[in-house]
Amino acid sequence: MNNFLYRIICATILLSSLALNACGSAEKEGADLVISNGKIYTVNEQQPWAEAVVIDGDRIVYVGDLAGTKPFVGKQTQQMDLAGKMLLPGFIDSHSHPIHGGSFVNALALDTFGTVDDWVKATAAYANEHQDAPLIFGYGFLASTFGPEGPNKKLLDAIVPDKPVLIMDEGFHGAWGNSKALEQLNITQDTQDPDPGFSYYKRDANGDATGYFLEATAGMAMDGLNAITKDIIIKGVGDVIGIMNGYGITAAFDAGLADPSATVDSVLGALDVQGKMTIRIVGSYMVADQADIEDAVANVEEMRATTAHDLYHYRVLKIMDDGTVEGRTAAMFEDYQGEPGNSGATVFTEEQLAKMITEAAGQQIDVHVHALGERAIHETLNAIEVAQQAFPESASRYTICHIQVITDQDLPRFAKMGVIAQSTPLWASFDQEGRQFVSEDQFNRYWRFESLRRSGARLTFGSDFPASGAGTLGMSPLFNIEVGHTRQWAGQPDAPIQPLESERLSIAELIKGYTLNGAYQLHMEDEIGSIEVGKKADLVILEKDLFAADPYTIAGIRVMATLLNGKPVYEAL
Repeated sequence: MNNFLYRIICATILLSSLALNACGSAEKEGADLVISNGKIYTVNEQQPWAEAVVIDGDRIVYVGDLAGTKPFVGKQTQQMDLAGKMLLPGFIDSHSHPIHGGSFVNALALDTFGTVDDWVKATAAYANEHQDAPLIFGYGFLASTFGPEGPNKKLLDAIVPDKPVLIMDEGFHGAWGNSKALEQLNITQDTQDPDPGFSYYKRDANGDATGYFLEATAGMAMDGLNAITKDIIIKGVGDVIGIMNGYGITAAFDAGLADPSATVDSVLGALDVQGKMTIRIVGSYMVADQADIEDAVANVEEMRATTAHDLYHYRVLKIMDDGTVEGRTAAMFEDYQGEPGNSGATVFTEEQLAKMITEAAGQQIDVHVHALGERAIHETLNAIEVAQQAFPESASRYTICHIQVITDQDLPRFAKMGVIAQSTPLWASFDQEGRQFVSEDQFNRYWRFESLRRSGARLTFGSDFPASGAGTLGMSPLFNIEVGHTRQWAGQPDAPIQPLESERLSIAELIKGYTLNGAYQLHMEDEIGSIEVGKKADLVILEKDLFAADPYTIAGIRVMATLLNGKPVYEAL
């Protein structure tokens, strides 16, 4: 065991014993912990770097030079020597699905960037290892790899003919099933599509379902096959939180539960009782159907009043407005290549968006809108503008997430209107398969991160796990920071660069997007997101200085420890 890890372990043990001893003493002598002798990057523009940080209880009480720590040192104060390691604010995943992801974290996970043959072999191997399972369930395939027709049941029938198979795609906007799954779901030629052209069952020339489920039909299939149980969710969410802590994440935004009132306390509350609730979560109520428009804001208000907890609070309106580029359901201004008449679709009209967002603004509720396509982004910005004109003094904050394709005209509107631009950096590696569905102009307007930054927009970053496309690795902020900086496959300097190369972001901006900007999106910038006096002691220790590292090694840099409220929740042993 190296000396650095030994010091962290000792500090953990000593801090625990100090907490016990303090119960029996009248007055504690000195602060709890002094951290020094490393690269301490605060993400505070007024004081970007520091020599030392002092923690007392769950708060930061000093940030500055080492000499300034003397007044805080007493007999009970512990010293942590970073030995040149890097200290940062705890990472904030600004768009993930920790509860939803808990349902999948132990399921079959396909390599999103693999081949169809790879996926068939992986599914066969998983089925062989889980012969007693009534359903083979997984996620991770990239629909565009199959070509325009998408996945087909025949590939799965050849390897698993006797039980249902259902595999969600990497974005959870589609699913791949076998004949047994279709049979058990009773999908026939007479089965109606929920929303033809958007939520539907892909069919062959005879009208038979091919096994490719689009949008809502994928979720319906998952429900119909009873793919997820409460026990699976609770164990899985605990696993997800543990993985997040291991990646240095101390806070996350849960980007949508359709019925959080029945889930949040039963899952997160159960984990809290078990001592496994080691992350802060701000969550949302998701609206993805026109039938939910009238009650959307009222449901958020109820959720906001009933889910307040020290470590979790569900209080944001999440609106699902379009699909994905690979599913050709993201709303565009021009037709997809090879599909005349299909320019994608939005779930809501611009007027419906404006109604919900304006009502939310009137109730001081933050809003988070899923919009990948340029038309969906344009209409969402228009709707937010209506809400801002109706309630110019509202404290509501507006985020548009994913933002894959943005027009030149809409680019400056994010900064002008104060709209947060949220996305997942790892998606900005070269999309060889997806470019076939869009024009060259659109492909060159993918993931315009640096252009947004130059315009003054606030950028936040998250994994979208389990829809990240890289399994649990997609949760890693360091993996995302590397790809956001290079726009290439992680660790591959010779890999193709996702256009435009000029959209590469600096390390400093990526760190900020994962810390202080993320805290702003969560409406928690006064509590977390930077290393400043008075803020919570949510911190991450990295084995290397990100600014000095070879950019193509950042994804592999180890997280040495993660602290929540000044106490370790992860240690690299």
